[in-house]
Amino acid sequence: MDSTPTDTATRTGREEAADEEQGRHRPAGPGGGTLELPRRTGRGGTPSALALALLPVRADGRPDRGGRGFPGALRRGGRVRGVDGLRALAVVLVMVYHLQPELLPGGALGVDVFFTISGFVITRLLLAEFARTGDVAMRSFYWRRWLRLVPALLAVCAFCAVLALTTRLPSFDGAWAAIGLAATFLVNIVRASQPGVYSSDTSLLSHTWSLGVEEQFYFVWPPLLLLLLRRFRARTVLICAVVVCLLPLVWRVVLWNPDAAHRIYNGMDTRADQLLAGAVLAVVVARLPTGHPRLVALGRWAARLAWPALALLALIVWQVPMTGANAWTVPWYTVGFLVTGLLSATLVAALELRPDTWLSRSLSLAPLVWVGRNLSYGLYLWHYPLARLMSDLGLGAWQGAATVAASFVAAYASYRLLERPLTRRRKT
Repeated sequence: MDSTPTDTATRTGREEAADEEQGRHRPAGPGGGTLELPRRTGRGGTPSALALALLPVRADGRPDRGGRGFPGALRRGGRVRGVDGLRALAVVLVMVYHLQPELLPGGALGVDVFFTISGFVITRLLLAEFARTGDVAMRSFYWRRWLRLVPALLAVCAFCAVLALTTRLPSFDGAWAAIGLAATFLVNIVRASQPGVYSSDTSLLSHTWSLGVEEQFYFVWPPLLLLLLRRFRARTVLICAVVVCLLPLVWRVVLWNPDAAHRIYNGMDTRADQLLAGAVLAVVVARLPTGHPRLVALGRWAARLAWPALALLALIVWQVPMTGANAWTVPWYTVGFLVTGLLSATLVAALELRPDTWLSRSLSLAPLVWVGRNLSYGLYLWHYPLARLMSDLGLGAWQGAATVAASFVAAYASYRLLERPLTRRRKT
């Protein structure tokens, strides 16, 4: 006989405990499952006060219905030392490319690696919060992103503005358009709209195009991911992430013609697959609990493929020019970005899942980790305008060394005076 509300209300606590122990709850909800109410209800089938009281409560006082389906999201906290080391290598590649492009024609690939790392880290943070609370506080997420990225960027813009006001240096004369576009993360949009040679409007801070891509990605992917987490199970979330990751490849093929090179290189919609490659990896890892055979196999294969992936990335850096018309232009501007994202994701997977390998230990050396963790963003921000400054000062053969030294000084000052204090404030 079916239980009536009165029958249910008279069940003993021992029976309810037995039900809970046997897993007799309602089916899992979006994101692979939620913490459901105990079966005890009041009149009309509404949850009783006792049932509500048994739910975990979030900091805002609302019941916490959890975010099951991603047990790996809470596997461990903190940063991965090997990934921080990879950040350091990536920023060195970009600096060498900007200072001596003939040495590493494909050195701009460091930006591609940064994209994949960012997609992985951001998605893992979002999944971890959802797994803990059953939701994501988007306002807090964007506030943390603002504190992490914007103050340091504004410091660089202020430095350039002061030089534009107080000197007649060629690189800083009339630099207001570049400063304004960089501060509002619009450099990539302006560059994407220029089919021919880039105009001088963005030249002083043209490297901030990549920051525009990342910021615009942050406005699209986190809300989309949260929508998927709320509505679907973990497996469906993964399938959707894979499909979305493939869309920029299709879009690049549709767009491609020689005049669309700048549009493809600078567009968020045409570069998002590199960020999404990291995001897909984060979803895969978060779905699998510690010790799961698939996670073990993923770590094993990632470790095996990491060295070939690193070798291919090194070959691209050494031999594949990323600007100007050449034999690599068409494959690079269509499938090349996704290939780079997948190779970078392979490295990140190996560093995340197999910290015991020789590659992970090498990239976990203290100097690399410290630079990657604390200075990589500042080095990327400062090296380009400082290189223009050193060129204007006519340092000749000393220009490269002076730029590197000045970049480290500026990045360290940014870290100590801006980034670290704001990070501590963010955590309080």
